[in-house]
This record gives sequence, C-alpha cells and structure tokens, in this order.
Amino acid sequence: MAMFIKVIHKVVKSTGERVSSYRLCESYRFDNAIKHTSILYLGRLEELPGVEQKRALAIRLNELARESYTGIKTLFEPEAAVEKLAIFFFSQIKEKKRLDITNGKDYQRIDTDSIKHKEVKEIGTEWLCLQAINQLGIADFLQQAGWPAQQIQLALTHIISRATYPASELRTCDWIQQNSAVCELTGYPLEKITKDKLYEVSKQLYSVKEVLEKHLGKCTNELFDLDDKIIIYDLTNTYFEGSMRSSKLAQFGRSKEKRSDAKLIVLAVVVNTEGFLKYSQIFEGNTADCNTVQNIIDELSARTSSTEKHPIVVLDAGISTEDNLALLKKNGFDYMCVSRSGMKNYSIDIAQKPIVIKDKKEQPVTLLKAVMPDSTDNWLQVHSEAKAMKEAGMNSRFSQAFEQGLTQIKESNGKKRGVKKTAKVWERIGRLKARYPSIHKHYEIVTETDKAGIVTSINWKQKTIENKDGFYLLRTTLDEKDETVQWNIYNTIREVEATFRVLKTDLDLRPIYHKTDEASMAHLHLGLLAYWVVNTIRHQLKQKGINNQWKDIVRTMDTQKLVTTNLTNEFDQPIIIRQCSEPIEAVAKIYEALKYKHKPFTRKKAVVPPPKLKKDENQAQWEFMDG
Repeated sequence: MAMFIKVIHKVVKSTGERVSSYRLCESYRFDNAIKHTSILYLGRLEELPGVEQKRALAIRLNELARESYTGIKTLFEPEAAVEKLAIFFFSQIKEKKRLDITNGKDYQRIDTDSIKHKEVKEIGTEWLCLQAINQLGIADFLQQAGWPAQQIQLALTHIISRATYPASELRTCDWIQQNSAVCELTGYPLEKITKDKLYEVSKQLYSVKEVLEKHLGKCTNELFDLDDKIIIYDLTNTYFEGSMRSSKLAQFGRSKEKRSDAKLIVLAVVVNTEGFLKYSQIFEGNTADCNTVQNIIDELSARTSSTEKHPIVVLDAGISTEDNLALLKKNGFDYMCVSRSGMKNYSIDIAQKPIVIKDKKEQPVTLLKAVMPDSTDNWLQVHSEAKAMKEAGMNSRFSQAFEQGLTQIKESNGKKRGVKKTAKVWERIGRLKARYPSIHKHYEIVTETDKAGIVTSINWKQKTIENKDGFYLLRTTLDEKDETVQWNIYNTIREVEATFRVLKTDLDLRPIYHKTDEASMAHLHLGLLAYWVVNTIRHQLKQKGINNQWKDIVRTMDTQKLVTTNLTNEFDQPIIIRQCSEPIEAVAKIYEALKYKHKPFTRKKAVVPPPKLKKDENQAQWEFMDG
C-alpha cells in the first residue's frame, strides 16, 4: 500500500480565481504499468498551509494503515493539526472501506462466480534448476566473459529447458511459450523466444566450452570439497537421423545402439567418482575407443600442475590396450582396468584366503590376488555370483538361438529346393556365427558332402569348456595391500555408466537430428551443460538419502505450478493474483534437502479500479454494456 496526496488545480469561471483541492490516492501496478486510484477527497486542506505539512499528513495516513494490521505504532508523533486531520480522514477511509486494513489480512467481499484461473504453467523443475545454476555461477561466468544481460537470460532459459524438457529447438520453443514459466524466472521476454535464437545461443555456449568446463569443474570441487583423486574415462556414441553427407564428424562405425544403418559421432567424457564431468571431447564416428587415450592424457597433463599428483585413471576393457596402458604409465598416471587378455595364463595362490565383500546391491563378490607371468602390474581375480547367473542365462539363451539356427540350416538342406551346395551352406553357417560371436566358438560343426559338392548331412556338438561365468581380472599399477580398496576404486566405473544413461535417455542426446557439424556439437555441449545442473542437484540429494532418477524428480517437481487468479470484489474492481502453488510434501522434501527456497517470488497482486464513465454515459448505460 502506498498512499500519497495529489493536488488538483481548478479555475472558478465566475471569478477567474485559481483554487487548489487535494485527494488521497493509492498507487498500484497493472499490466507492467504504475497507475493510481483516488481513495478519498480531502478538500482544500486550509488547516495545513505548508507543503511539508501535507506530506506529513500522507505519511501519517500510511502509518495509521500499517498500524491497523501490524499493531506496531510509530515512535514519532506529528504535530497536533496533522494528527487531528489524519485521524478524521482515516476514520472516513475505514467507514467507506476504501482500503484493505483489517488486522493484516487482505479481506475482500468477492463474487465467487467471477473466480477464474488462467496461465497455469509449470515452475517446480525450472526453479530447482535455476537455483542449481546459481550455485554453479554460470550467469556470473558469462557476465565476466562480456555477454549482454539478455543473452545470458536466453542461455539460462535454454539450459533449464534442456534439463527439464529435452527436445528439439522447435518443440522447446513451443513448450516455453505454452507450458513453462521459465522466462518469468530468467527474465527473458517470452515474446522474443524463437527456435533460431535457441540455435544461436547453443552455438555461442559451445564457443566458450573449454573455459566454461574448467570453471564448472573448479566450482563443483569447491562447493562439495572434491579432490578428483580418481577419474573415469569412457566413450559412447550416438547416431544421426539423416544422411549427413557433408559432415566430417558423422561416420559409419560400430554402434553401441545396434544402429549400423546410421552414421555416428563419438563422445568421450572424463568424470570423477561423484559423477561430475571434468573433460569432454567429440570424435569422428569411426574412431575406435582405444585410439583416443593420447588426447585425454595430453588434456589431463595440462590441467594438472607439476606439484599435484596425477589422478588414478579407471578405464573400461575396450580402451585398455597394452599401448594405451604403457602411455599412461609413461606420463605418470596410475590406472585400473579390466584385463583384455582374458582368463588365461594366470595363477592363484591356493594358500590365500578369499575375501568376500558386498556390492551396492548387497550381492556377494569374491576377491583373490592373481599372478600374471611377465607383468609388473598387480592383478585381482573377481568373481560375482550375480554376474555368473546373468552370464549363464545369456549363454543359455544364445546357445539355444544358435542351435535353432543350425537346425533351420539342416532342415533346409533336407528339402527338395533347399540350400545344399557346400559353399552356400557354409555361407549360411558363417552368417549365423557372425550373429553369435561369443557362443559359436564353443561348438564344433561337421558337414559331409558327396562327389558333386552337395552337403548330405550337418551335425554339431558343444565342446567341453571350463565354466568362467562371473569371473574377470582387474589390472592396476596401484600397490594396494587391501584388495577391497582396489575393488572399490574399480567399482567407481558405475558412475560413468550412470552419466551416459542420464545423457542419452534423460537429456535426449540420442539421436541427433541436426544437419551440420557445428549444430551437432552445440547440441551435445548443451546436453552436457544440462547434465552439470542435473548432477549438481542429484549429488546433493544423494547426500540426504534421496536417490531418485532424474525423470522421477522432474515428474515430482512439475506438480508445482504458477497460476494467475482473476476475480471481482464488491466494488466491481478486478483483482489479479499471480502466485506459485504450495509445494506438495515430496517437493518440499527436495527443497529442504537442497536448502533451496520453496518459491521464486512472493504473491503478486493488482486491484484494478473500474473504468471511469464518459461524460455522456450514466451508470445504467455502463452496466448494460458490461452485461
């Protein structure tokens, strides 16, 4: 409430005298404009000739209104003439019910049939992400980089949108305009949102990728007291929906999604044990996993000072070739990986007592130190009963499918017009072996042919093999006496698996629909920035025992809405209220775990006075027109 006294000057036609009268007015905001309405006619105020006295009267009336709903009285009393008029006018204000001044509560008599809820938009996940972005200092970083304020607002809008509703720029634009209140949080004008501007800001964010990545790495280390003693390096690929004929990055390769028909692009990431990205790089789609380690070594060496100890690098089996391991060792990096050499040529000390521990799913894992001839590394045999059951089930399923394929070939050989020539039969057997590369080596297949080169019989039998289900070897340069330490270090590789799962599934990095390399790289980088925000939230929630997947968090947070309520009071004044819905219990629990604010802003209210009648209109005419 802000009351002030307004002077009205008039000229008396009969005498030509210029007189002044005064009105008490209240200011309010409507449709992004400041307006005011008259509360009370004060007359000429001849009792208060001075300007300062009239100003003191307005101040005193505001104080009396505040006292009426807070009960707190002012320490300073005005002069008697001001106080006398203030009490008189305030009694008239209360009598005519010109202000909401009842015990601090905004009581109104309203027409309940006039209540309407409009512009209901999602705000819960957006508000959660914006507070995480503020923790990461992304806006401050872009401001220091010289970005204009409105471009920073657009960048934050796009990052939040990718984390909340991962989609194409066109669909994101529609979602922002129709479903989300993200622009009300970031301050970017909603009417200026277009897909082309979203494309452009993605490219601008990619242009500062390296320095922004270093800033975020340093920020998360300081926020959560991380030291990055252990890092995990791995690669994944994602495919394109389109021919990408002019692309240098998009190439055919070995797709991890079994999309051999589509061109690929390779994304390499380094993450720490808490799942925060430390470094990322994009390679051509036909780049083999084992050919990327030199890049990561150069980058890690550049980012690690000479006084700091290099982190321990955890690798997957596909990357840990002998040349790559020698390269890591040469540059002073300790490593740990799954052996590529298979379960051969190693021995176990029979006198050694096995160590049994529990994995994250409380399933038993047995650890034994192993000895590999002609190797200076330390080796650890791991046996997981859960992994053994899984591999046995897979092998049984593959064996059944492989034998079914052999049976079909044999039946075809016995039919009148079936495949009978030796070359064609073995061609079919070769294609079957290619479909089951891990299982065909355990079968011995024998064919008999006649003089014309026609296969007369096909037989097979399964070889007797040593059961190695659930066994694998860990290899490391670490000289740890406790095998459980080695196991716990390797077990961190689950973090990179979780990272790729969030990136590909939750943040929609797969597939890529862009047509150019520049747009594709900007698309992947935007997903990585969204992942920084997501992991900042999830890391803090995990510390409080909340381990929900990101999609579940989004679903829960989307229950909080931003709503505009329109209603009319007894004076036919439209009242407009814009406010957030109260968070449900699950949403409040997330806010409290993160120590975030529950709402982005307080309730916004505007009371709009009815429009003034024109001189040639009367009240009856207006009511008819309003009908």
